[in-house]
Amino acid sequence: MLTLLIVEDNANLRAALQKGLQATGEVQVLAGCERGEDALGLCLEHQPQAVLMDVHLAGELNGIQSAVELRREFPRLPVVFYSIQDDDAYYRDFRRSGILSHYAYVRKSNYLLPAMIVPLLRDAAAGRSFIDPEIEARVQEVRHKDEQSPLALLEPNEQVVARMIARGLTNEQIAAQLGFRDKRTISRTNGQIYAAWGLDESATDEKIARTRAAIIFNAGRLLTWNADGMALYQNERGEWLPWEGA
Repeated sequence: MLTLLIVEDNANLRAALQKGLQATGEVQVLAGCERGEDALGLCLEHQPQAVLMDVHLAGELNGIQSAVELRREFPRLPVVFYSIQDDDAYYRDFRRSGILSHYAYVRKSNYLLPAMIVPLLRDAAAGRSFIDPEIEARVQEVRHKDEQSPLALLEPNEQVVARMIARGLTNEQIAAQLGFRDKRTISRTNGQIYAAWGLDESATDEKIARTRAAIIFNAGRLLTWNADGMALYQNERGEWLPWEGA
């Protein structure tokens, strides 16, 4: 059974969602709140497997911004967003958030029945992502990222950690400077960086993966290493060639 946190500012809808989702027999709602600012504390307390989040919330943070804060402590925590709003600011926040996986973003009017939400939650928890085609079209209107950049493959907090790794900081120093409440967060974030940059596919140890992550960050391009330890880059024709900067 999937454990869930609901973040919804309408108390009646929040209660209805909890009742309807639990009636499916596939979801256990651990807690709910109306503000994104309260979601982190509830996640730390209850450790849900996924979050169901309205984009428009009470408080200062919207749902997208709240998810970014949650994922600082819980990298790639599965989140299903829903919204009836058609506001450029939300799509811009979503694009800038850098959220890449373990999520769905759908229109409230189209997908909010419990029987339709549960498959989205299961997919997000399995690492799959989905955007309602209408929302995808709107997101593309404000998308300007360079998808070839290594940093474009990382979420914002992962980018910050990668930059600090490249500066030679230890996990303890990174955790102290960023003020993480759970020091294990840095190890989890490192793992996501290594996975995004293809550094988790070999039997190399963590020190080598960390060194190679620093090299990729400073090179500003994705690299791979062959069995002989030679760094390679991919040219415009898709050929892997020796990287002379190694």
